[in-house]
Amino acid sequence: MHVVVVESPAKAKTINKYLGSDFKVLASYGHIRDLPSKDGSVRPDEDFAMDWEIDARSAKQVKEIVDALKGADSLYLATDPDREGEAIAWHVREVLNNKKLLAGKTVQRVVFNEITKSAILEAFEHPRDLDNELVDAYMARRALDYLVGFTLSPVLWRKLPGSRSAGRVQSVALRLICERETEIEAFKPQEYWTVAAAFDTGKGVMVDAHLTILNGDKLTKYDLKNADDAARAKSAIEAGPFSVASVEKKQSRRNPPPPFTTSTLQQEAARKLYFSAKKTMQVAQKLYEGVNIGGDTVGLITYMRTDGVTMANEAMHACRKLIGSSYGEAYLPDSPRIFKSKTKNAQEAHEAIRPTDVTRTPKDVSAFLDDDQKKLYELIWKRTLACQMQPVVLDQVAVDIAQAERAVVLRATGSMIAFDGYYRVYHEGQDDDKNGNGGDDEEDGRILPDMVKGQAVALKTVSPEQHFTQPPPRYSEASLVKTLEELGIGRPSTYASIISVLQDRDYVILDKRRFIPEDRGRLVTSFLTSFFERYVQYSFTADLEEKLDDISGGRINWKDVLNDFWRNFSADVGKIKELRVREVLDTLNDVLGQHFFPAPEDGSHDGRKCPKCGDGQLSLKLGKFGAFIGCSNYPECRFTRPLTTPEDGDKSEAAAELDKGPKVLGVDPESGEEVTLRKGPYGIYVQRGEADPEDKKSKPHRSSVPKGETAESVDLTRALGLLLLPRKIGPHPEDQQMIQAGLGRFGPYLQYAGMYVSLKEDDPVTIGLNRAVTLIAESGKTPPTEIGKHPADGKPILLKVGRWGPFITHGRDRANLPKDLDKDALTLEKAVELIGAKAKKAPAKKETAKNPAAKKAAPKKKAPTKKAPAKKTATKKAAASS
Repeated sequence: MHVVVVESPAKAKTINKYLGSDFKVLASYGHIRDLPSKDGSVRPDEDFAMDWEIDARSAKQVKEIVDALKGADSLYLATDPDREGEAIAWHVREVLNNKKLLAGKTVQRVVFNEITKSAILEAFEHPRDLDNELVDAYMARRALDYLVGFTLSPVLWRKLPGSRSAGRVQSVALRLICERETEIEAFKPQEYWTVAAAFDTGKGVMVDAHLTILNGDKLTKYDLKNADDAARAKSAIEAGPFSVASVEKKQSRRNPPPPFTTSTLQQEAARKLYFSAKKTMQVAQKLYEGVNIGGDTVGLITYMRTDGVTMANEAMHACRKLIGSSYGEAYLPDSPRIFKSKTKNAQEAHEAIRPTDVTRTPKDVSAFLDDDQKKLYELIWKRTLACQMQPVVLDQVAVDIAQAERAVVLRATGSMIAFDGYYRVYHEGQDDDKNGNGGDDEEDGRILPDMVKGQAVALKTVSPEQHFTQPPPRYSEASLVKTLEELGIGRPSTYASIISVLQDRDYVILDKRRFIPEDRGRLVTSFLTSFFERYVQYSFTADLEEKLDDISGGRINWKDVLNDFWRNFSADVGKIKELRVREVLDTLNDVLGQHFFPAPEDGSHDGRKCPKCGDGQLSLKLGKFGAFIGCSNYPECRFTRPLTTPEDGDKSEAAAELDKGPKVLGVDPESGEEVTLRKGPYGIYVQRGEADPEDKKSKPHRSSVPKGETAESVDLTRALGLLLLPRKIGPHPEDQQMIQAGLGRFGPYLQYAGMYVSLKEDDPVTIGLNRAVTLIAESGKTPPTEIGKHPADGKPILLKVGRWGPFITHGRDRANLPKDLDKDALTLEKAVELIGAKAKKAPAKKETAKNPAAKKAAPKKKAPTKKAPAKKTATKKAAASS
């Protein structure tokens, strides 16, 4: 018997079927142990010794692996083919080794890039040893993240109450968003003009051209500064006459983009499908792990965490064969296209993301996929096929129309597609550029009439047009991921979690698919850039990523990297600890003054003038619950203003419209009732139908909109999904108890076997059974176990495991287990005894409280003290009126 350990139960079932009965495939459900969330888990003074902890959830998975291994000949570690997967494999081996279970057994590592029968069998024919250098890189990254988080966050809490956390990479991403917002706020629009003219080339065929040369000088974008400049240019053009000075024709080629990496998939899914990075990875995970097609579970795409752009030879040849048969030989290059990554610090260890079988077209699999899976699979399939096709060929023409001596020249341009090449299958999306212009440089498709040099043309109209420069656009998910990748910050597997953390910490909101920093986020960024500038520098973070890559390549020792980092970092933190909070506030007041206190347009004051007392100055203050804005004349003037936070609700324009009344989203096709989006005191929500004025007990069905979603993002489909909550997902495969998904007071959750698991990244409307089972296992929570029925009333006594250890419940009574009592050894008799002992204590207090004598005595004892509150009240009133 051979034991195989993979990460998810979905993969385990499929792989076991491929390998046969001689193999037992078990899931680790991700990491089986981690650093405990407390001080001292990483100890720099002890050569960066680390403590690892197995939680209650993982203990169950470890026990299953241990039990299976007892009668096995060998162990295969078949976790994901990346640094994280290597780390999970290492943890499993270490735990089993510590239990002395590996003696005499073969332990090997197996990696595969896709979950297909041929790939799995091929991988098991070529096992290898664990890659210790990859493990070292994981250890260094985990230690760095822990040391930064557990050292910097407490400083942040003390110096800037109300802040949530700081992180090695998340803080740099937050800085990008905040600095872009500062650029936008500081932006001053610049006026400029362009001049266009229409010419008749003969027989009524018109051509439009733009002014490029005036008075013999080539114009730059901003040379025509105002209406007067434009008017002079118009007069010069109207002086005419004009003829064709030159005709320039050329062909250009546009090569197809490479197949998807993690980041380019996230970017394109954001642009075209409006998927968040998190959602993209969740859907891709399902496509990778496999879907049921005709009774067989089939992995549809290769591993989705990669920055490689290479493709296996077989995959390229399969693409070429399909292109030739479906589109013709004209679309097929002479040889396969080979791509190389241009990304900083890219690791080419894995293939690009592609279909496992390109002949499995989107149409072939659509019946087996949900809507999101269909969209993402089609995107991946088209991009993969396009990357092996011929380039697009464009015919481009530029005609200069000029006065004599070329004193005034206007240029007309046009282009057309001579051969559509890979456009036959796929067009790549584009982001706005830094100047706010659309980044799409596609041809305008305008075809110019045939013209020859020296041909006279007649001027018909001249049209000056006013323009203003635009501020740089806010980051979208796509452009933020692209920038992080270009700067070498983070890794493909981390982009989705970075973005989620920034939103979960209420540092940013996503409005109209653009990131806007909250005041809390700007405070944190200003604090870090003012006092920890080195650690949020883009170059510093990228250099550290490069060192981590050097560790995984065996070029540098991981503890040397940690020593170099910790030596400087701990010293800098020590200096900041001595700073007084007042010094921090003074610095932030200066840095963020323009944001918090913008001066009025009339320049009547500097923006800090107190609106209540008139002569006080507004500044940042710190209270128990965080920063706020207050007046310098406190306590005489008690004016305060809170900082804006996401708790204040959705602040988008769409949400503001809801103040005027509900927005009709459509009609529920099942009930025929109207579905509306509304705004209440606790945020936005959806409602089906209307309240019946004659039946006050009957209320229309409502559902809150999850935190982080804006009014703009809620359409009829989303509303109907939310109104289905709570919904049954399916029975747990281990005990057949139903798993439900819902949306409660504290956010989305899973309910199973009497316990609740919060959903941090997954959508309760769309989460599937496999993912739900994985999250329940990863939560570390264990379902209550019935010890037996209490002999007094027949009600069950349940054993539960909480944050502080095991305990038992009987109705409303609860008793903790003694520290020397193993929960697995608990008997019904002992449980009854513990509940009885706990119950005896509680009634004793109640009897004393209900004692009639005590009640009668109480007024006599308390009579003198009743006057005290009245005096205090009087004192307060007097103070208030003085």
